[in-house]
Amino acid sequence: MLSRLYGVLLPFFVSFLLAWLLDPLVGFIQHKCRVKFRGLSVAITLVLFVALLSLAVYLIIPAMGREVKSAAVAVEQYFANFDADRYFTAEQQEQIRTTLDGLNLQSLLSYPEVRDGIKNVLPKLGGWITGGLSWLSELLVIFIGLMYLIFLMLAFPRIRANWRNYVPQKYYTQVTTLVHEMNVNMNAYFRGQGLVALCVGILFAIGFTIIGMPMGFVMGIIIGILNLVPYMQALGIPPCILLCLVQSAQTGQPVWLTLLLMAIVFIVIQTFQDMYLVPRIMGKVTGLGPAAILLSLSFWGALMGVIGMIIALPLTTLAISCYKHYVLHEPFASEQAASAPVPTPAPPRPKTRKKMAVMAQTE
Repeated sequence: MLSRLYGVLLPFFVSFLLAWLLDPLVGFIQHKCRVKFRGLSVAITLVLFVALLSLAVYLIIPAMGREVKSAAVAVEQYFANFDADRYFTAEQQEQIRTTLDGLNLQSLLSYPEVRDGIKNVLPKLGGWITGGLSWLSELLVIFIGLMYLIFLMLAFPRIRANWRNYVPQKYYTQVTTLVHEMNVNMNAYFRGQGLVALCVGILFAIGFTIIGMPMGFVMGIIIGILNLVPYMQALGIPPCILLCLVQSAQTGQPVWLTLLLMAIVFIVIQTFQDMYLVPRIMGKVTGLGPAAILLSLSFWGALMGVIGMIIALPLTTLAISCYKHYVLHEPFASEQAASAPVPTPAPPRPKTRKKMAVMAQTE
């Protein structure tokens, strides 16, 4: 049932996640800024959110456009000035010409495997074209998601106050503890991982710009966005390799040098992220090793798609906490923090005789 209703539930889930993340800002505007009506606070929050996104797009799009144009010119020059002697020997070039000249499309299509493959691909291609043209349904999904977001932001105080009324008294303590633990894990993870992704994106943009990679700023931002899911920045390596080849053709640098510079940028930033950013920002939010993180991403991604990969680590941390609590009978991390003794302030240092004499003379 969940698999069949995935397309219906996804907008609601995304809107609920956004409403939960934006709720502290709505509360700040309503209570700290003394805005009387909740609806007005929600409207101000949405305006600020859209304004920040528009400002980011306004600042990023011109730079992206310039870099895309320069990359297109570089690729055009590369193919116009392509010298096969730099990459292939005379024997290899002759073999390529012989292979292309001997290629007969009609005889190739006579193979049953090729015909069957084309028959299987064409219906899918038609489906992709139809799906690409159905932009009206995509707009409808976005509109429904926006309506969900507005209604959930308006109702969030009632949701926080009344959800406990639907929990049976028998399981009240367990469910409320689990929800509190999940809330703590989600808050810590999303705030920390968002800050890590922002720092990594800026560092990659600076590094790619320094080495002169075409579209370096754009690739840095893309890798920063991919970093919202741990280890997904590896998906940016293949396009970076292609851009290094374009850079080599554009500047005349050896290919190995451009690839080496790109590898140095990746290694330095990844080392800085693992050795400094993640320990300082994330701390002990997850407590998972690299193998456990990859297994968690694969498991929840297979169950829930992209959304599962985004929330994989908080869910895994919650599952481990539940196992430790209900099987090993250990307290939750939030309960340990609440029950920890409050450090007593240090007693005031005794005044020296000289200070006491000065105070007496002053009096």
